[in-house]
This record gives sequence, C-alpha cells and structure tokens, in this order.
Amino acid sequence: MAGMVAGALESLVCSPFELIKLRAQVTSASRVPRSTPVTENRAVAPIIAKLLPGHTPDKKALNHFVTLLSTLTSKHSNLAGALLEYPWMMTGSGKAPSVCDVRKPSSIISLEGWGALWRGIRSGLVRDSIFGGVFFSGWQFMHDVMLNWKAVGMDPIPRSNEEVGSLSPLSVSLAAGFSGSIAAAASHCFDTAKCRSQCTVLPKYISMERNLLRWTRPGNRFERYTGIHPADRNILFRGLGLRMARSGFASFMIVGSYYLTVNYLVSEGPKKRGSKENKLL
Repeated sequence: MAGMVAGALESLVCSPFELIKLRAQVTSASRVPRSTPVTENRAVAPIIAKLLPGHTPDKKALNHFVTLLSTLTSKHSNLAGALLEYPWMMTGSGKAPSVCDVRKPSSIISLEGWGALWRGIRSGLVRDSIFGGVFFSGWQFMHDVMLNWKAVGMDPIPRSNEEVGSLSPLSVSLAAGFSGSIAAAASHCFDTAKCRSQCTVLPKYISMERNLLRWTRPGNRFERYTGIHPADRNILFRGLGLRMARSGFASFMIVGSYYLTVNYLVSEGPKKRGSKENKLL
C-alpha cells in the first residue's frame, strides 16, 4: 500500500517534466518539417499569435481549403483572412498543431492551458501506483524468502531477522532487478497509454467545445477510468521487453550502488576513527 501511494505521488510531481521530455524526444526523432519557417515572417491573426506565439499557418493547406470553399456562393472579399480569425484554422487545415510545434512549456501553457502539463494523469497514476506496489511488495517478499533460506542452516535457529544478519549486496540487487522487471510488465500498458496521451495536442478551444457539448470519453468503463483510448488497444504492449529490461537494470544498479556505498561508508568509519585515536595517543 505504501508503494502504491509513493508511486501516485511520484506521478503527480513528475508528470509535467515527463510531458516536456517526451515531446522533446518526439520532436528530435520526427522528420516532419516544422510549419513555422525561421526565416519567414508573416502577419498572423491576433488569436493565433496569442494561442501559439511564433506559429504560422501552412499556406499550402490554407489555399487548398479556400479553393474547396470557392465553389460556394460567397461575397466575402478575403475568405482566407476570415478563416484565420477562427482558432480552428490556425494550422490552415483545421487540424491541431503538430506536437513538434508545441514542445516548449510556454507554448504548451499558452495553447493547451496549465492542465495540459498533467495530461494522461489517469493512466500515469495507475501506472506508477501499480509499479510501486508490485516493486516494493515483490522485493520485500523475495528479501524475506532469502532471509528464511539463510536462517535454515543456522544453529541455533534465529528468532528474528536481526539475528540472521544482512544479505549480500548482490543478492539484494538481483531481487530488486527482478522485482523491477515484474513491476514494469504489470504497468506497461498504462505507460503506453500515458505516452500516447502526452503526444496528443489538445488546444483550449477544443477542450472548451467538448465541455459545452458534454463530450464523453470513448471506450468501456475501465478504459475511461484509466485513461486508455480504444484505438490503442492493439499497441498497449509494444516495447514490453525493452521496458522490462530498462526497469530491471535500473533497479539493480540503484540498489546495488546504494548498498555498496553504505557498506563502504560503514567500513571506512571505524578505520578513520581508529587512526585518529592512534595519532592522539
């Protein structure tokens, strides 16, 4: 239970940093050209400049959209300029801006609002709660098993774990690595759902429109509560092996380095005190 609470708190604190990191990674790996040329300076509508400073609509997409509307009877002299007054046309095609254009904290807050920093919090809370609960409970269980196994060959049989003594850092680290891999496997589908949600740009005007229309989340009750989109059902377990390996290796290294450092400090402390006493004598 304590591990689940710790995981939930970790998700709340780290969610904004994870969002910014993930979008930066997607931007660096994406080969899609940015819609805002650096050397080009076009006049944009005030609503676009306010929502996403520095963004310029795609002229080609906008002209194509205007061409489609030109078949209708219209007396408007500047149809393209009128369309740009609506935030839905800020990209020129009616779609939301690409995640490559909304990666900085200022851009995210301006276009999507402060709540976007915690996007995917439902799946994130479930993911980290499951990971923390499975990791700490599994690690504690294997730690107790190793203590009992060590106590079997002792004579007399110890009455408490303190009498058994400490375990080797290697065995404790291996137990932590195995627990980390199991915890990663148990929470991987929610990790995929959170990453997919954070890579989706949802402007404020679309969120407001959904609230006015009383838009309900798609999917069954479990998917709505945990933040899983029905379209992602077939990809929830992609990359499972890599995440298990990463979590297992990271847990092994963290616990192993911690125990080695503690043992080194504990062993060096008496030596330094003894050398100081010898100098005083």
